[in-house]
Amino acid sequence: MFGIPGKAAVTMTPAARLQIARLMEKQGSSGLRIGVRKGGCAGMEYTMDYVAEVNPMDEVVEQDGARVMIAPMAQMFLIGTEIDYETGLLEAGFKFRNPNVAEACGCGESIKFKDEPAA
Repeated sequence: MFGIPGKAAVTMTPAARLQIARLMEKQGSSGLRIGVRKGGCAGMEYTMDYVAEVNPMDEVVEQDGARVMIAPMAQMFLIGTEIDYETGLLEAGFKFRNPNVAEACGCGESIKFKDEPAA
């Protein structure tokens, strides 16, 4: 819907592709749906859910056996985002490098987008 012809809406690092493919296989899912919703201390937060089947309105990105679907209402917020999977001594998880984010809280899971109206 909001994508640029010939260019993926989001990209995935090799670590993210490997983790998403593992999760898809383990859960027997068709992929992971990525979205955004109101919440968190900065106003919005990312969501990720297992998907049994693709919604025709989803933007689908596939790379090396990993498939993510972008929920229709989230597409304009996620264009240009790089999805990574990082592991550290205390935690592991997906990280979103999103050029549309104006602010993020300390945990990085709550975000505020550029040009978002003040609440």
